[in-house]
Amino acid sequence: MRNLEPFPNLVTMFFTRARERGDKPFLWRKENGAWVSTSWAEAARQVASLAAGLTAIGIGRGDRVMLVSENRPEWCLSDLAIMAAGAVTVPTYVTNTERDHAHVIENSGARAVIVSTPKLAKALMPTVLRASEPQIVIGIDEMRVAQTGVDFHRWRDLVDRHPTDPAVAEARADFARGDLACIIYTSGTGGAPRGVRQHHGAILHCAAACVDAIGEDLGIVEDETFLSFLPLSHAYEHTGGQFLPIGMGGQIYYAEGLEKLAANMEEVRPTIMFVVPRLFEVLNQRIAKGIVKQGRFPRWLFARALEVGARDYHGTLRVTDRATKLLVDTIFKPKIAKRFGGRLKAMVSGGAPLNPEVGVFFHSIGVLVLQGYGQTEAGPIISCNRPKAGIRMNTVGPPLLNTEVRIAEDGEILCRGELVMHGYWRNDAESARVLKDGWLHTGDIGVIDEGGRVKITDRKKDLIVNDKGDNVAPQKVEGMLTLQPEIAQAMIAGDRRPYMVAVLVPDPEWTQQFCAAGGAPCSFTSLAENPTYRAALSAAVERVNKELSVIERVRRFVIADEPFTIENEQMTPSLKIRRHVLREVYGARLNGLYKG
Repeated sequence: MRNLEPFPNLVTMFFTRARERGDKPFLWRKENGAWVSTSWAEAARQVASLAAGLTAIGIGRGDRVMLVSENRPEWCLSDLAIMAAGAVTVPTYVTNTERDHAHVIENSGARAVIVSTPKLAKALMPTVLRASEPQIVIGIDEMRVAQTGVDFHRWRDLVDRHPTDPAVAEARADFARGDLACIIYTSGTGGAPRGVRQHHGAILHCAAACVDAIGEDLGIVEDETFLSFLPLSHAYEHTGGQFLPIGMGGQIYYAEGLEKLAANMEEVRPTIMFVVPRLFEVLNQRIAKGIVKQGRFPRWLFARALEVGARDYHGTLRVTDRATKLLVDTIFKPKIAKRFGGRLKAMVSGGAPLNPEVGVFFHSIGVLVLQGYGQTEAGPIISCNRPKAGIRMNTVGPPLLNTEVRIAEDGEILCRGELVMHGYWRNDAESARVLKDGWLHTGDIGVIDEGGRVKITDRKKDLIVNDKGDNVAPQKVEGMLTLQPEIAQAMIAGDRRPYMVAVLVPDPEWTQQFCAAGGAPCSFTSLAENPTYRAALSAAVERVNKELSVIERVRRFVIADEPFTIENEQMTPSLKIRRHVLREVYGARLNGLYKG
């Protein structure tokens, strides 16, 4: 695979690849049990026509267009058409609450919203109607929008009524690499999502650098097959799962969901996948449980694979391992490879830290895992492990091509290069805080090892990253919890975990009233096991959960032994909770909430 050309913008890159690939398949979806493709030429026609349609209904250069959709071909086509029209894509999570949608619409100043299904439209329309600016709404699927004050259009009509030659649309795409391509909202420490201004060059930089980093080592060719299942509203999938395949002239299959992902892998036979650590953990458990049921010899072979694989990873293979390794390589690993489709070259993990033990497990069963690192503010890929450079599972690899990384005096990881955002949308104060002299201050603490690989040791910024790579701002959730009359203080946790849990300090006054009404002993210790008391606190948590997105909701909690105070060192003199102290005190109990 040749290195990617230095394209002037993402739109030009797409139309160039479409011209080269012609009638070859590009985007795939599952319909009535069969995979159906959209060719590159047809995709180019639809992008050009939709861009013309957007212009015809009043979308101009620089206008923001919100995109609310699950992963599907129309997501990609809409994204490209918005940019081809000179506008700016504002991707939004389908799990957003009305409050989240309202913030994105108002903060971005979106002129239009493209929404895929009636279900998503139902959750979105109240915020559209309350928006300060009149909104254009474009529905991908058939839907009825009867409310007044909304200029509604059908996605298909905009394409069909404005037929445009792709060459014409390409000629109009005179944008520069520094021009704004999209605004991707990411949670801030204060809770309100911040809009990251990603320019064309930032995404192009990451795509080209990824090809440079892994292309030769993996034997990458033009017609690679990608299976997309991470949300395209996430910067990681947006760049890695969409624009990297476009740059490479690859094919993109849209998975039917996590529950059907294993079946989709066997059907699609992908060569490259961008994933999050949670998928590895799920697959780890499924593979281990499946082999246990197969009998004595498969279990023995599996155990030997893990033993020899661990020694191979650590460079401590023994002479006596050669025969066992040959047996594992010829009998065991081909069966595992078949579960992944049989053609998989690598799974690239990002979005959250990967447990090194999980990485060694997959190394042992013959699945190449490449861990990367980055953030939305950096395109979003800063570094990635190289197959031939010696993969260390506790590192995130060397910086990408033309990407500078250095460690500040306080240990913070700093990054500089074309991949760095131009700032947050309408948030000069936060932009100035993280961008200094061209360097992005990542908020992560780390070191660079003797091999030039970046190693993350801590996180300076106060964000929780769950096992799927989603960011959760703890202060937002904690603030909402403590607004409830039953709760005085709260700390949530969930780093690298599937959901949020919490330590709750019940409100003393409410507790006194509860005890007086029921005659219960009024102490934290005794009340912690009182089912009626816990039910009342659960009701308070559920009231808050109704206002939160799925990833922010608190599923379980423990009751604190005592209030958080300065005296017990669980609060700072400025009355901020000391998370590391609380994690030490309640860590075991919080971990216990994930069992059973």
